[in-house]
Amino acid sequence: MIAVWGHELRGHFHSLTAYLFSAFLLAFVGFGAMLYNIQSAVANFEYVLSFVCLGFVVIIPILTMKVIAEERRQKTDQLLYSLPITTSQIIIGKYLALLVVYLAPLVVISFYPLIFSGFGEVYLPASYGSLFAFFMMGAAFLAIGTFISSLTDNLGFAAGITIPVILFNYYSVTLAEYVSSTAIGSAAALMAAAVILGFIIRHLTGNDKLSFGIGAVLFLAIAGLFAMDSAGFVGLLPDIMKKLSLFERFYKFVNGVFDLTGIVYYMTVIVFFLFLSVQSLEKRRYN
Repeated sequence: MIAVWGHELRGHFHSLTAYLFSAFLLAFVGFGAMLYNIQSAVANFEYVLSFVCLGFVVIIPILTMKVIAEERRQKTDQLLYSLPITTSQIIIGKYLALLVVYLAPLVVISFYPLIFSGFGEVYLPASYGSLFAFFMMGAAFLAIGTFISSLTDNLGFAAGITIPVILFNYYSVTLAEYVSSTAIGSAAALMAAAVILGFIIRHLTGNDKLSFGIGAVLFLAIAGLFAMDSAGFVGLLPDIMKKLSLFERFYKFVNGVFDLTGIVYYMTVIVFFLFLSVQSLEKRRYN
């Protein structure tokens, strides 16, 4: 795993990937600091991080689109499979390298609240709490991008899918106000999600019986729950969309609340999508 981590880290810094990522992130933060802290004469650095959030749409695909898709495109993934390490170690090594690249500009950004405190009253606990949550949210998106990259050997496709996924998560709370809040609408959406999950499992495992079984069980379970208590499905879909938003949990930190459940949620997302990435590579390995 250490060898994979070192190789990936050298690859990021020997190419333009790490530098483009750092440049975009520092540029977003610098523009936000100018807009909120300097021009508006506001000392709250956490507002800058809130502004930078939308920048994930650009910076995350830059960093993750090549992580596995490039290996598959160049057929060098076959060399990884021949190494005396597990698929989990390969994914973790690659992911830790992404975290180091992500952390590098954040180290520079961590000095901003201290600099601003010399010119005004900055509440450092809120600033650094928000910065930590910003790191965790970015780490969760990196895990999602890694999984998407594992599904294809086309770099453009990997980036093209990651962008709308992040955008949908960013606007999910706003979109929740426009989706159906009726019981039948929520039930239909959850049934559709069960079918989609079955297709995803089919793609990851290649097992028709397993994917059909899980999809059918979830579909029938939702139908059964709806038949027993349809009132419980009223407003369920908008509520789920709000709860799944990574950004909405981050805004609690910006508002000065250190939300431990938000950190647990980010860690859960990381573990879940890294697990899916491992399964995606395992399928290709044994094929």
